[in-house]
Amino acid sequence: MATNKTIYTCSACGAQHPKWGGKCSTCGSWNTLEEGTQIVAKGKANPARSSAFQGLGHGLTPIDLRTKEPPPVRVSTTMPECDRVLGGGLVEGSVVLLAGDPGAGKSTLLMQILAALSKDRTVLYASGEESANQIQMRAERLGVADSAVQLITSNDAIGIAGVMERLPRGSIVAIDSLHAMDCGADSAPGSVAQVKAASALFVPLAKSRGITTLLINHVTKEGAFAGPQLLRHAVDVSLMLQNDTSQGYMRVLRADKNRFGADDEVGLFDMTAEGLAPIDNPSAFFLEQRASDAFGTAIFAAMEGTRPMMVEVQALVTPSLFGTGRRQTSGWETPRMHMLLATIQARLGFDFADKDVYVNVAGGMRITDPGMDTAAALAIISAYLQRPLRPEIAAFGEIGLAGEVRAVMRPESRLKEAVGMEFSTILCPTFRKGTPKEFREQALHIDRLARVLPMLDRLFLPPVSV
Repeated sequence: MATNKTIYTCSACGAQHPKWGGKCSTCGSWNTLEEGTQIVAKGKANPARSSAFQGLGHGLTPIDLRTKEPPPVRVSTTMPECDRVLGGGLVEGSVVLLAGDPGAGKSTLLMQILAALSKDRTVLYASGEESANQIQMRAERLGVADSAVQLITSNDAIGIAGVMERLPRGSIVAIDSLHAMDCGADSAPGSVAQVKAASALFVPLAKSRGITTLLINHVTKEGAFAGPQLLRHAVDVSLMLQNDTSQGYMRVLRADKNRFGADDEVGLFDMTAEGLAPIDNPSAFFLEQRASDAFGTAIFAAMEGTRPMMVEVQALVTPSLFGTGRRQTSGWETPRMHMLLATIQARLGFDFADKDVYVNVAGGMRITDPGMDTAAALAIISAYLQRPLRPEIAAFGEIGLAGEVRAVMRPESRLKEAVGMEFSTILCPTFRKGTPKEFREQALHIDRLARVLPMLDRLFLPPVSV
């Protein structure tokens, strides 16, 4: 016995609610609840007696886990930054979800990858948002107009799936975008029902046919992946292409999920007239406009995945106009700065109660590495004293609430990058196994943050006259 039950589904995240409301309690979106019906069965069903389960399971053969299967084939995108984030390249038969803000360069990156792969593979580009003329104009601008990329301009998901079934194994298919596909559901393209139907159509087809599929995904106003959470569970790799218009044309490609590699790698690109160009030396890129004689700056030896890079941390401390100090960060977590300011005030005696404190990571990078604490503390102290830090100093290390400087991951890689960028003094935590021989003369070890105070005259240049 079954009855129909009215439910309300959020078109932004797919969450279901028993009654209508102006705001979705799951994702916080307004006016996104859509009315629908759900069939609810009464009583407990017995699968053994139900005719619905009769005949199921025929043709399914379990595979012994000990059976040795050939390793998956990886295909290089010919772009080292993309291969780094993907874990070595595209895995044959995988599904990759690429999201980003409008204008971030998703279609540009997609066109460059497809053009490079079309030299020895069948490549299909299905676009439901742009016309053939628009795509050809982009190909000419990128210099890949003569590539053997097959093009379909349609939002008919079922028709595109039919074309995919005729492609040979090992082909590459790109769908731009998933939210523009129409699967025949009783709703507009981009709705939760349409996205679910499209993912249920393309993902099994890609895996059964061995077709590597690239899906372009939209983002919400907050910059998160749009659509139901089911979509991110279904795909193998989800990537986010980030851009910061205030920092020029740099693009950051991050892995949010990766079944075939690490999910903490980043790829750095520079948007040019010829497309996305990889940034081979991120440290030189971020320090190119550094003012070494300015107070309130410090150099941080960061780690993004397995890649070390030097970034500039800037701080500004000014008297508050309202009596209560304001705290604001860009590229760093504000709660982390609150804890760091409290530690500096308690352990070193600096008073920030009536001061506005601003911290910025120059170059547009977003740092989640706790090892930035030491560099941020030096930048804040430098801004408070209005005394520049000596230009040959770089720092890394996590600062605990007790004032201690704690070890962070991959210290050797950070030191090598700092020394390679001609920083002769590195402030870092004590190595668990002792300092490597090649760094004993360059590294200055700090066990506790309180030791910075007696060395202020040695770390900082004379005060700047204003």
